[in-house]
Amino acid sequence: MVHVHGRRVQQQVAAAGGAPAEQCVVVAIDTGKADAVALVADFAGERLCAPVTFTMNRTGITGMVEQVGAAAANRQVRFVRCGVEASGYHLPLLTPGLLPAAWTMVELNPAHVAMQRRVNGQRSVKTDLVDATAMFDLLVAGRGHVVGQADTAIVELAGWVHLRRSRVALKRAIGNHLISQMDRAFPGVSSCFHQLLGTRAGRLVIDEFTDPQRLVRMGVSRFQSFARTRGVRVSANNAEKLVEAARQALPSADAAVARKAVAADLCLMAELQAQIVVAEQQLERLLPVTPYAVLTTTPGWATVRASLYGAGVGDPRRWSSARKIYRASGLTPSVHESAGRRHDGEISREGSVTLRHALLELGQGLRHHEHAARVRAAQLAAQGKHSMIIWTVMANRANRIAFAMVKNQQPYDVQRWR
Repeated sequence: MVHVHGRRVQQQVAAAGGAPAEQCVVVAIDTGKADAVALVADFAGERLCAPVTFTMNRTGITGMVEQVGAAAANRQVRFVRCGVEASGYHLPLLTPGLLPAAWTMVELNPAHVAMQRRVNGQRSVKTDLVDATAMFDLLVAGRGHVVGQADTAIVELAGWVHLRRSRVALKRAIGNHLISQMDRAFPGVSSCFHQLLGTRAGRLVIDEFTDPQRLVRMGVSRFQSFARTRGVRVSANNAEKLVEAARQALPSADAAVARKAVAADLCLMAELQAQIVVAEQQLERLLPVTPYAVLTTTPGWATVRASLYGAGVGDPRRWSSARKIYRASGLTPSVHESAGRRHDGEISREGSVTLRHALLELGQGLRHHEHAARVRAAQLAAQGKHSMIIWTVMANRANRIAFAMVKNQQPYDVQRWR
């Protein structure tokens, strides 16, 4: 049998063992923060009971399982496929031993659920039951990924990766806000630095000179001496530029408020940086006991990048080829074909954001540290290729190398990958 959706879906459909439709049951669960709704029906679309609303805790989930069992008691059920949208709220349902071992647990891509809702003619209607109906259609077609028992270390690694990513994003957002406040308190200071937050002199100005008049009173020589006492060397030319910018600055009417905002932002950034450091320490602890530790032998791939790839891929045994990982990342081009004419567009972005970010990060690591990748990137740039094309080519190469290394547990070999 060849299934229209490929071998993976064929394997899931074949799991039903050719049982009649009325003996194959789907439990489509639309989860939320506190409550969830389960739609229970057979493969023919006949409901076994009214939609089951339950609380997302141990008692509520156990009660839902009992109601499903009672609804199917008068049938010789041979196969149960339970599907959840991978929104994050579904994680309590994946607790080992909570759902019957005979149920096949499947995770569905939220983008696919939304698309199926539009296919059902309910693009502008989003209710729990509508979402569950869309999930039912996908589950009957065999879509989604069967949930396996991933290694505990990989699950914990993914949690710390997500925590670090969120803190880095928050720190970046607060940094942007801080710079905007500096422009109100000390107009013109940003023009004196390539990166205000990225240089030691810039951080010194943020910490000590949100009031430009203080810098004017200090003057060039005293400012240089002041900087030296704090371990920062400022050239005479840069010091003169800063003092002149302070002299010409016209702070806004709410400059005093802006200075307080800068001080508050600095405290927030320090706290976030401390949390980032803790997350990275946890990654260093966990990565060596996962299959992804071997990736750190590759030039440009240290703990953070290897851990990000591990969080995106999860259990490596669920992937049969590097091509499937790349396709799941959404880095493949969108395709428009009609009447024999085909046009490849930009990347589809139909996939895991974490996985896409991981592959791009690995690609950039190779580009900056591996000779073969640098040569290839330079060739593409000389051909006038867009930067996004270069990034995706690097990501594709990085993915193939990473997949082979994890699968074979062999360290990076420059001769093989040259």
